[in-house]
Amino acid sequence: MDAVLGLDTSCYTTSAAAVDAQGKVIAFSRLLLPVEAGQRGLRQSEAVFAHIRQLPALYEKTLTDLCGRRPDAVCVSAHPRDDETSYMPVFLSGLSFARVAAASFQVPLLTTTHQRGHVRAALEDSGLTASPYLALHLSGGTTEVLLMDREEQLTLLAGTRDLHAGQLIDRVGVALGLPFPAGPSLEKLAMTGAAQSLLPVSMEYGDCHFSGAEARAMQWIQAGDMPAPQIAAEVFSLVERTVLRLLTAAADKTGVRDALLTGGVASSQLFRDQICAINQKRRLGLRLYFGQRQYAGDNAAGVALIGRDRMMKEKL
Repeated sequence: MDAVLGLDTSCYTTSAAAVDAQGKVIAFSRLLLPVEAGQRGLRQSEAVFAHIRQLPALYEKTLTDLCGRRPDAVCVSAHPRDDETSYMPVFLSGLSFARVAAASFQVPLLTTTHQRGHVRAALEDSGLTASPYLALHLSGGTTEVLLMDREEQLTLLAGTRDLHAGQLIDRVGVALGLPFPAGPSLEKLAMTGAAQSLLPVSMEYGDCHFSGAEARAMQWIQAGDMPAPQIAAEVFSLVERTVLRLLTAAADKTGVRDALLTGGVASSQLFRDQICAINQKRRLGLRLYFGQRQYAGDNAAGVALIGRDRMMKEKL
């Protein structure tokens, strides 16, 4: 097997990747969807159009990076999650392009989900070997704790009842005048501030809430009586403490204390350092694992790896 091509078209990013038979990422490209200054994202129709414009260039670059290798399969994220009702138009743009690519090379077309791609990308080089394990998917579109069992079934254990963690970060960041997506910029700002845990963790029946924290942060911004670095630090502190509450509850419920953290928010080094420090200080007993940062916020590499795994199993 020469290579497996992976494509992903999320609400934030157009991405393409390829892996070889050993699972090594040999090509990886991504482009953020263009968002006008002051806006907090794109409508689905706008995002689909952006993907259609960006996919050809990324595809051409990926093929160039393959240096003559011929794809043996094309794998694409066709849905957000495993749920039968899970659907977003943005993924149709990637699926349509993948069908054309597979037909052109006359190779199998494989499908997976955006969430599985995130988990698979994070698993690579994470050091996690335990099974089952908890998987935390933390991004602008998802805040969920799942159980990955030995049969590779993802079971939802907990999540958010309103905003996602990434949405909170983006909305506060944009309100502070930062570009969308605001995660990297808000992280830099938070590193110059000091949090006092002024935003309380809000939980209900095992799930979390972030809308109250958003309202409080907006009040601080409008009042202008709290420095922007502290507001940023308070938001990151809340996300970190909330995540640990979710993971601890899931670990107590399942008896599984190995946790793999993935998604755009989990790519933040500040988030990683702080959550590990709190886990150790409070002796929560969680064993936290992270994938490579360049793949945490995007998952075309994970999608390609899933395709590679399936092709290898078929050859056994």
